[in-house]
Amino acid sequence: MDNKKKLIVIIAVFVIFMCGAAFLYNKLGKNVDRQQLITHDESAGDNEASEQSSLDDEEQDGGGEEGSAPSASVNDEVGSASGSDNNQADEEKMLAPDFTVYDIEGNVVHLSDYMGKPIVLNFWASWCGPCKSEMPEFEEKYKELGEEVQFLMVNMTDGSRETVDVASEFINAQGYTFPVLYDTDINAAYLYSVYSLPTTYFIDKDGYIVAYAAGAIDGATLQKGIDMILTE
Repeated sequence: MDNKKKLIVIIAVFVIFMCGAAFLYNKLGKNVDRQQLITHDESAGDNEASEQSSLDDEEQDGGGEEGSAPSASVNDEVGSASGSDNNQADEEKMLAPDFTVYDIEGNVVHLSDYMGKPIVLNFWASWCGPCKSEMPEFEEKYKELGEEVQFLMVNMTDGSRETVDVASEFINAQGYTFPVLYDTDINAAYLYSVYSLPTTYFIDKDGYIVAYAAGAIDGATLQKGIDMILTE
């Protein structure tokens, strides 16, 4: 009888512990990966730390190295844009690299096709939990500001873990209406040094990168980035 009582107590403690853990996860999990925006001026000193942090978060989420890219043109262009003449404001800006991706019908699309309007550029995948957690915020802002700001949701379509069919089925199932493009050549991810997902860039109407965020962002942070490029 005593053994049965001990077993009941152990089970009760375990249930209470799991309920408490679930509560903490739901309560605190909303703040996980809600990283602050990093402006172009801050990026030179913070790139290494933020990239490592976001890569660790992705590995914990099961992302591994899928969708990651080698250090490429974005970091190189930071140096070339600011190193020649720090007294020239225009030279300190970083021009957003053009890239080639595809729409759902396989048509070629370039970032330059959308220049002239502020751009929110988001890299995502359907297997990425943090990507999915922020998408309702992007959908809401797209419906609210889609006429003023160009939203481009670029899928990391590696052809194995993520395909055009898998990604498009997810978008359709969720009912999202923002523009989705497919990086089947990993051209955009390479040019923007996308080490982990999600990653979001905020580009002004003149084609300059104003800020970016590595990791999922909430609605307030998304709005902050949009305000920065609308102001520009």
